[in-house]
Amino acid sequence: MDHLFCRICLMLDERARILLKTLVERYIAEAQPVGSRALSKFSGLDLSAATVRNVMADLEEAGFIASPHTSAGRIPTARGYRFFVDSLLTICPLERARVREIEDQLQSLQPQQLISSASNLLSGLTHFAGVVITPRRAAPRIKQIEFVSLSEKRILLILVTADGDVQNRILLTERPYTPSELVTAGNILNQHFAGMDFEQIRRRLQDELRQLRTDLQSLMSAALTAGDEALSSSGTPYVISGEKNLLEVEEFSSNMSRLRELFDLFEQRTSLVQLLDVSSRADGVQLFIGGESGLAPLDECSVVTAPYEVNGQIVGSVGVIGPTRMAYERVIPIVDITAKLLSSALTYQANS
Repeated sequence: MDHLFCRICLMLDERARILLKTLVERYIAEAQPVGSRALSKFSGLDLSAATVRNVMADLEEAGFIASPHTSAGRIPTARGYRFFVDSLLTICPLERARVREIEDQLQSLQPQQLISSASNLLSGLTHFAGVVITPRRAAPRIKQIEFVSLSEKRILLILVTADGDVQNRILLTERPYTPSELVTAGNILNQHFAGMDFEQIRRRLQDELRQLRTDLQSLMSAALTAGDEALSSSGTPYVISGEKNLLEVEEFSSNMSRLRELFDLFEQRTSLVQLLDVSSRADGVQLFIGGESGLAPLDECSVVTAPYEVNGQIVGSVGVIGPTRMAYERVIPIVDITAKLLSSALTYQANS
């Protein structure tokens, strides 16, 4: 949180906090702007309508709530939700029966089935989209690189990894290469980079290529870029379930262009993986509310995530993607316990 936000938060008196908490809870429950009369009724405070309106005006000026054009009521902003989650939210542990339900569905499954089951559970329990970053695989090491001419400026790149995976990519080059040049380029790359993963190759690439034959530099640079992309995309970085649940969310169903952007984000993979990867390096449950994610399609969403482990080593994260108007007190413990139970199940599998 920025310093100005912290100072504003400290300035909120108990009356303003109670009214803000009431407003957020009513809006989450009813999806309708909340007026001063409803706040007077549900807050439990003995305040006049005029006093409530004055406090609401102060909260709006501070950026915690906003007035939709079509209503006299107010709705929370992303800043309002953030303060609510950090300072006003009371989280109740999940009922024992619900924990057992999650536990039962994460039993006696193979690792990939556990990942899919966890994603389905998150989606089913929250009615939003559930996502699980799959455990990171060790970076594949290159065993062999080969070039095959397809036509004058189209070359087939063949990559063979140490574990036998084969990836093919077509390179479009600026000039034609002779068969002998392609053999030479393959030999040089195999000589310099065989046995390395692409992270190691990247570190040595700049210095090594400077010393190599200038006329083959562009071909080899293109090959390494394409090869990195090929091996990075060869695995499925995450499992997502329940995207269709978002079609039922009022905020999204009335804005199809935003919904399309959201579904495009799910398909792109890279940006969402980077966001969830950040959360896997943090302790416990993490929340990204609205623009905090840094991804435009998620501006009206909240992402609730938690890391999971195998034998004490963090290998990925689980999460829920839904509207900012979500029942945080219910979603947070679901994400938290799912991450913990998935950790236990995967660790048991790894050691059995």
